[in-house]
Amino acid sequence: MHALGTGAGTLALLAASPLAAQDGAATGTGTVEEPQGESPSDLPATPEAVIVAADGLEPPETPEFNEAGERQIAFASDILSYDADADIVTAEGNVVLRSGERSVRADSVSWSRRTGVILASGDVRFVDVNGNQIFSDRVELTDQFEAGAMEDLLLALRQGGRLAANRGMREADGTVALEQAAYSACAVVTPEGCDKDPSWRIIAERVVYDPIDSKVQFEGAYLELFGARILPLPGLSIRTDGGAVSGFLVPDLRFSESNGVEVSGSYYIRFADNKDLTVSAYAFTEAPPMISAQWRHLTDNGAYQITGYATHSRRFTDSSKTETFESEPRGYLFANGKFQFTPEWSLTSSIRLASDRTFLRRYDISRDDRLRSMVELERIDRNSYFSLAGWATQTLRLNQEQGQIPIALPAMDYRLRLDDPVLGGKVELQANSLAIIRDIGQDTQRAFARAKWDLRRVTSLGQVVTVTGMVRGDIYHSRENYLTQTASYRGNPGWQARGIALGAVDVEWPFAGEFLGGTQVFTPRVQFVATPPIRNLAIPNEDARAIDLEDSNLFALNRFPGYDRIEDGARVTYGFDWELRRPGLEVKTTLGQSYRLDADRDIFPDGTGLSEKVSDIVGRTEVRFRNRIKFTHRFRLDKDNLAARRNEVDATIGTSRTYAEIGYLRLNRDITTVEDLQDREELRAAARVSFANYWSIFGSGVFNLTDRDEDMSLSSDGFQPIRTRLGVAYQDDCLELGLTWRRDYVSAGDAERGDTFQLYFSLKNLGFR
Repeated sequence: MHALGTGAGTLALLAASPLAAQDGAATGTGTVEEPQGESPSDLPATPEAVIVAADGLEPPETPEFNEAGERQIAFASDILSYDADADIVTAEGNVVLRSGERSVRADSVSWSRRTGVILASGDVRFVDVNGNQIFSDRVELTDQFEAGAMEDLLLALRQGGRLAANRGMREADGTVALEQAAYSACAVVTPEGCDKDPSWRIIAERVVYDPIDSKVQFEGAYLELFGARILPLPGLSIRTDGGAVSGFLVPDLRFSESNGVEVSGSYYIRFADNKDLTVSAYAFTEAPPMISAQWRHLTDNGAYQITGYATHSRRFTDSSKTETFESEPRGYLFANGKFQFTPEWSLTSSIRLASDRTFLRRYDISRDDRLRSMVELERIDRNSYFSLAGWATQTLRLNQEQGQIPIALPAMDYRLRLDDPVLGGKVELQANSLAIIRDIGQDTQRAFARAKWDLRRVTSLGQVVTVTGMVRGDIYHSRENYLTQTASYRGNPGWQARGIALGAVDVEWPFAGEFLGGTQVFTPRVQFVATPPIRNLAIPNEDARAIDLEDSNLFALNRFPGYDRIEDGARVTYGFDWELRRPGLEVKTTLGQSYRLDADRDIFPDGTGLSEKVSDIVGRTEVRFRNRIKFTHRFRLDKDNLAARRNEVDATIGTSRTYAEIGYLRLNRDITTVEDLQDREELRAAARVSFANYWSIFGSGVFNLTDRDEDMSLSSDGFQPIRTRLGVAYQDDCLELGLTWRRDYVSAGDAERGDTFQLYFSLKNLGFR
């Protein structure tokens, strides 16, 4: 055996033909001492691969194949030797082999030029074309640089997860077969570097890894949780590229007051990389079985999904439960999607339909009290926007007539922003139309055209001045107006028209400076808005009913939501914003009020904070401290006695693992003239406490604090729990499991009040829940 080189010096070129060695050193490398005896370059190389040596310890980026179609393998090592008798080249010490995306690192590598077999041993790490890594004491590589026989190996998948096996063999078709294998997505060491047992693993008699399809198939597999074998997993397979494969999902277990014990299982079918189907079955002890399915499809232009539930069960025929039960088909359909046809044109749609008003709540699918379906065609470019839409709503409230719920079809909106400024300001044109249809109730059609001009300037003293002018013309048609209960919403029947003109000046003057080791910005603001008298009450009100003075609409040109009501007259709005920023701390405060120059407005109900010349005072305060404290307080104070007409608090204290949240809302507006603005008071609270590294306990609750003095329709004494939840959970890097108890305190038809228990777990990389 003859030594060909040592240390980090340049290695000779082991070429595919004798001429390569006689032509001198490769480009960018030096020469080495000529070996005694026969040079490997003078012998015929294997036709399948060409091995190219390199300078130093890292081989260069080498094309995977040369012009002759032969695989090229670049390598580097500390020591290289050649056994002429056996025709074996041996590399030792920090050996690195690379071909395209494949690479091998090992203590020692020997290459038989006769057979083309490459044997790597000693802390071997083999990386395949998908980025998956094989760690082993010994790996046999073929002449195509593929792994062959392996012993005591660990396969680390690129997308996470590890496969360990006593033995492995690469089959003729390229698959790798592992015997007595175990798989887990859990880390086997702690962040501090200490060994730890995986929370879960899958053990199997045989595992087949297909690198071409990026798939791992298990045979005779069982799931072990904390070392205990708990569940057989027949036909289990996973993908190493993070994708999903067809197979059964781990079932869910639940108990509820309405349905008894529930066991559900799902089967996932992957038809292609862009479409799949999940079919689920549900068995109950107190209800007939139910099935569901979800289809998902990613197309060239967009994506959509369709989800459906179906069963045949009994339900109450009315909310009082005095009628007999009916057994009938029941179900739910939810479909949505979006398609982008061109960079400008898109179509968005959503359909939500339930067979009856209690199906979703009874089977714990959703707690919504209304289902909205819509379709919208949009075109958006740099200076224009177009929308053609339709909306329909299904009410799930037991005592509300579906015929009184409106359908909006069609709803059209077009806006155009002119490129050329007018008098230095920007101009936006808008055209809008809407048709409201009810089976039992008022029908309304509307169309308007608007032009708006804005000029924004910064003065030499730093004031930000915005001047706005707007004109609009409306035309309405309505019928059966008397069917609307609130008189101020009806408008006059038949054809109605109105013209609107508005002018406004808004001045902001920010002052910045240092304060408490940070930077503060104090910005006083004054706005003047003037609008001639408008025939508001002659026009039906469909989209501007939920009027309430808040910090968010204090400086709006029109404090009404929607278009059907326009605040007329002249008013001055004044207030300020204050902000403090320092490392780890951020504080923001807004406070303001408005003053009307003319008489009171009849279009504002008493209690909204806007019905008199001087409005109520509104404000908001936000505090953030080192991502540990988040606090928001919104309020409205009565202008006469500073009583809180709106008091809303949202606060979070803690980290992502241990925290407490509280939300409180009280609306004390004393509005009795319209049904949309009732008083209410509620409390929401949630907390989670972590312990023992991975365990936590959590709880939450929603409480109605509204009493009969605030809402005569309620029988509450001022404290009525709506829903509470309590649970315990375990979560580490690869496993999430928990037990949750929930209690509902309100019945809705056959969705009974009572307790619900649920046991769940989720395994990383397997998608089980």
